[in-house]
Amino acid sequence: MNTFVLDRLVSRLRSDRGDVPGWVLVTLMTAGLVILIWGLAGPALAGLFEQAMSRVSGL
Repeated sequence: MNTFVLDRLVSRLRSDRGDVPGWVLVTLMTAGLVILIWGLAGPALAGLFEQAMSRVSGL
């Protein structure tokens, strides 16, 4: 492998490292949204599930 190709490969790998904080931010924001939605909709979904199970079981 000549040095030009190796230099381009190394510089390309280094340039991708700068995007890590963006991915961390996206991951944290997604986790926050999931927690928020789960907290708001969780009780309603649990009630729907219990109602459906009681209708199926005939209680």
